[in-house]
Amino acid sequence: MVLPCCYLAPVSHYSAYYRADEVRLEVNDHFTKQTLRNRCLIDSPSGALPLTIPVCKTEGKTLMRDVRISDHGNWRHRHWVALESSYRQSPFFEYYADDFAPFYEKKWEFLADFNEELMALVASLLDIGKPVTRTTTYEGARSKGQGAGEYRRAVQSSCPLPLAPCPSTQDGSREYYQVFASRHGFLPDLSIVDLLFNQGPEGVLWL
Repeated sequence: MVLPCCYLAPVSHYSAYYRADEVRLEVNDHFTKQTLRNRCLIDSPSGALPLTIPVCKTEGKTLMRDVRISDHGNWRHRHWVALESSYRQSPFFEYYADDFAPFYEKKWEFLADFNEELMALVASLLDIGKPVTRTTTYEGARSKGQGAGEYRRAVQSSCPLPLAPCPSTQDGSREYYQVFASRHGFLPDLSIVDLLFNQGPEGVLWL
């Protein structure tokens, strides 16, 4: 299966990764701002909160693999504060904090490298041992496999995830504990860190 190269991708992304025989990250598609490539949604006291990585200005159509991260707005600090504020009361945030903190301390040049390394970390924490390779040419249009088309469409959307409470995620998986569910109900298909910080190693059971 070919999957988009996303920033802390949603649970459904990792569910597809977990179920696939092999996975290739699409890094030869044209970058579009305000999509899952540089944006994720986490839980917060006021509901789903978007975290967006600023990128350097691109001229014309730029391939995902060539997009550079901008240092604008002290985004690393803001993202880490948001993660800490939203999940410090979750059962496993402190357990994993030292694994994620370096990603918000070191400067990364390319967005695809940053996303791929984060994906590798999450896979190791969830004990997903399947290898991931990058595409060498654009494969999104011809990729096949369960859910492949849905993931291509989702990554193109500026707001691809459901924000209203509902009984299950889009792919039919079960609800799990969320810190702020008593305030605004269960929020489906948030970033994988929501599942990880709330369920820990058992999060793989929801994939």
